[in-house]
Amino acid sequence: MAPPRSPLVDQSGRVLGPRARGTRLRLLDATAELLEKVKVRDLRVVDIARAVETSPATFYQYFKDVEEVVLRLAEQASDEMPAVVEEIEGSWRDAQGLARARRIVDAFIRHWDRHQAVLRVRNLASDEGDRRFRAVRRKALSPVIEALARQIEAAREAGRVRGEIHPHAAAAAMAAILERLAAYHQELGAFGVTRDQLVETSAHILHRTVTGRD
Repeated sequence: MAPPRSPLVDQSGRVLGPRARGTRLRLLDATAELLEKVKVRDLRVVDIARAVETSPATFYQYFKDVEEVVLRLAEQASDEMPAVVEEIEGSWRDAQGLARARRIVDAFIRHWDRHQAVLRVRNLASDEGDRRFRAVRRKALSPVIEALARQIEAAREAGRVRGEIHPHAAAAAMAAILERLAAYHQELGAFGVTRDQLVETSAHILHRTVTGRD
């Protein structure tokens, strides 16, 4: 069972009431929408405040700066990943395994479609060394890697996956592939690849890696 969440507080540490939580949520939603049109380095506090018809002073009651809002959005996006982990931890036997692989690939793509702008900022900041965004990215992907590694290890112990395949290395490679393909799947249309074809192809690769079976 997940630990209880800490109550939401403003910059002074005061617990937010219903009205304040609503204002905070509108600021988060406005930032997510603006990131679809504006690069994060060009996004200003005044733009976010104007989008929800409030003032920069109100913004600063809830967030230190634009980066903090994006960080909170990235944390919210990460909350979806336990459903993917639960899917990985199910049975991979027989035809169930390939169907499960399809659902996992599809979930990755839908996750990126919902949060693409925020997740790209998260990954860019993480790659540039920002420890806050790196921690959020790790929190999202580490359970996925661990769950895949457990399935691969079980298949290796059963003799279906070659002994020289390291479960965590294979799991990390699959997580990286899934994340990258999900992030840029629309660009693959230039090569004539449809979304369904990407899901099916990636699912077969994932299924073979996890189970050692064709």
